[in-house]
Amino acid sequence: MTEPQGAGTGEGSTQRLPVVERGTEPAPHEHEPGGADPYEGGRAGRFWSARRIPAGIVALLLLILAGAFLYDVVAVRAGRSALGWRRDLARELAERPVDDTWVLVGAGVAAALGLWLLLLALTPGLRRVLPMRRTHPDVRAGLHRDAAATVLRDRAMEVAGVQSARVRMRRRRARVRALSHFRELDDVRADLGGALDDAVRGLGLARPPAVSLRVTRPGRKG
Repeated sequence: MTEPQGAGTGEGSTQRLPVVERGTEPAPHEHEPGGADPYEGGRAGRFWSARRIPAGIVALLLLILAGAFLYDVVAVRAGRSALGWRRDLARELAERPVDDTWVLVGAGVAAALGLWLLLLALTPGLRRVLPMRRTHPDVRAGLHRDAAATVLRDRAMEVAGVQSARVRMRRRRARVRALSHFRELDDVRADLGGALDDAVRGLGLARPPAVSLRVTRPGRKG
């Protein structure tokens, strides 16, 4: 018997058709092994805070101040005398010298308040949320620092010889302090360093923090 010829092949040549078994079809968004993920390692900026409380306070103060001035202006236009506080304010601004202590203090407070508002407007906030790597253009994910610290601490406790561990998580660095009650400290430190490196990579953070590790013996009681 002759083998069936493949479609579109030359005479006398054969072609093995691909066989796809049920349950092994690649997922629609699954990348081939070794292929480059177009979103892996993409820019994952920090999360921005809504700043509801500062914005609400500023809006309330501006509303009260503008309402007071508007009421006084309307009262003067209606033939009534200006309020006492506005007359006193106008007199103080006209008579008090610029180098007066209270003028300098008021200017300093106003400048500090303005810088604080600019800082709130130009910084993201939500420093306790660590951005994770983006694997899809429409999906953003973040991991809370406390959750990341808990994962590293639990991973450290799995290392033989570790009695207790404490983790302080920051955006760029994770400080790990562990107590070892048996085994050599160098061996515990080496195993713990490898385990923590694997745990940091497993967090899937856009900027994996560097691990600062310190292993000591428990202090003597009494």
